[in-house]
Amino acid sequence: MSKKLHFIFSDNRWLVPTNALSVSGLDALSHISLGAFNAQIEDAVHITHSGYGEHVLIDLYKEQVEHADYELLSLREALGVLPPPDFQHLAQAWQYATFLRHHKYCGQCGAQMHKVQWEMAMHCHRCQHRCYPRVSPCIIVAVRRDDKILLAKGVRHQTSGFFSTLAGFVESGETLEHAVHREIKEEVGVEVTNIEYFGSQAWPFPHSIMVGFLADYAGGDLVLDKNEILEADYFDVDNLPNIPPTLSIAGRLIEETVKRIKKS
Repeated sequence: MSKKLHFIFSDNRWLVPTNALSVSGLDALSHISLGAFNAQIEDAVHITHSGYGEHVLIDLYKEQVEHADYELLSLREALGVLPPPDFQHLAQAWQYATFLRHHKYCGQCGAQMHKVQWEMAMHCHRCQHRCYPRVSPCIIVAVRRDDKILLAKGVRHQTSGFFSTLAGFVESGETLEHAVHREIKEEVGVEVTNIEYFGSQAWPFPHSIMVGFLADYAGGDLVLDKNEILEADYFDVDNLPNIPPTLSIAGRLIEETVKRIKKS
């Protein structure tokens, strides 16, 4: 019989066996005892299958869980524990949980919606409106200027103190490349060229996908959007400020840029 991985969420946190993830990874989810969650088992939702087995979503909504055998982790805490392929599975489960929470009622006519059995979708039987999980694309860009890298401290990084690559949401009607040019121009006032696709990362905060690019400085002076950026500068690769870890695509973009500069 195939194993089941139970992705259980309480409010905005992930319920896992205490101290088990660092030892067993996602396989720890197959050992969750469901006795404490009987009321929610009937509402469990099939997500997908993987090499681990069947992925099952159980959402406790606002219900709080206090049990010595379990702990609650934020998704950012989980990012620091799980390898990237496993985090992608968690990202999918959380984005599905968010989708189901937000689509109980039809946005077109207000009637109650129902889960479609053969795909992840919610359907309104009154007006036939059907919704699918939202994915919000963001671009994230490492900009090189000669032997330096452009890094910025965003308003949201005040607490962490991180200097990171520039990022922003793709707007309606834009290509990814156009979003790269626009976001960098809006946030720090410079132009870029030689845009090169690097990679992507599911980013479930709450339902984004980060699409990473490398680019070269093409001109302009640093003029910061103070609503978004607190500080920005070109940093020597041997004297970088506090930067994100390579668990995130931002960290990997910085790592790749540093590697290329040192090779040149």
